[in-house]
Amino acid sequence: MSLPAEDLSLATQVHPIGRRRPAWLVTASAVFLLLVLVTAVASPLLLDAATRQSILDSLLPPGSDGHLLGTDELGRDVLLLTIAGTGSAIIGPLAIALGSMLLAIVFGTMAGYLRGPVDWVIGRLVDTLLSLPVMLVAIVVAGIFGAGYWVTVAMLIVLFAPSDIRIVRAGVTEQAPRPYVEAAQMLSLSPARIMYRHIVPNIWPLAFTNFMLNFAIALVTLSSLSFLGIGVAPGTPDWGRQITDGRGIVGDNPAMLIVPALLIILVAMATNILGDHFGERLRERGIQ
Repeated sequence: MSLPAEDLSLATQVHPIGRRRPAWLVTASAVFLLLVLVTAVASPLLLDAATRQSILDSLLPPGSDGHLLGTDELGRDVLLLTIAGTGSAIIGPLAIALGSMLLAIVFGTMAGYLRGPVDWVIGRLVDTLLSLPVMLVAIVVAGIFGAGYWVTVAMLIVLFAPSDIRIVRAGVTEQAPRPYVEAAQMLSLSPARIMYRHIVPNIWPLAFTNFMLNFAIALVTLSSLSFLGIGVAPGTPDWGRQITDGRGIVGDNPAMLIVPALLIILVAMATNILGDHFGERLRERGIQ
């Protein structure tokens, strides 16, 4: 699949062409992300142990009394807190990336295939949402309505969707004139079936690659909002919240701040490496 000239620059901005990464780096990134995902799914099992407080054990340095990463000012084990916080740090960004891409597939496909008034209306809505600064809108909405974690996730899905809609629309616009679409039209298949049963499977590589990029961006965005105290309630295990809590005790136990910050960076890097690798494989097959 190749994009028309006017949309090619947009696609290359999303998936920049770069040097091929070493195989070991791609494998290590995949294994690391799989381990993080399994930990995120299992994290609720450690929630009680991670939030258990012991004032007598507060601010222990790493390696003290069986606490590999020490404890915070409330005596909570930092390692358990970090593992338990994987759930809110990872599941939310996954929901954001998946939700925004589903919206993009629905509305981007409609805009790219039906064109006309439908394309115009969707295009104007997309332009309006793209003009809004994501972080500022999230802070304002949370401040007014006191948005919780899942409300924040839902809001970010809406704010992430416009750029995805543009990318999907570009792919659908390129596919629409192809012979297999014309054949489906000659068979009098419904527009919905043509769009979602025939065209969408041919643009899924583009959608998947963008999904990976969105996950990395959503991870950083949601962690930044948690750092600002938005979405995640105080005391809830979360990497962004840990960074906030760790600032005050960085002199006593720097692991409380460094470990979650490092994990956010590593997960985002691993996701981008896999996304770029997948995009490179597609380009080698002639799919832009």
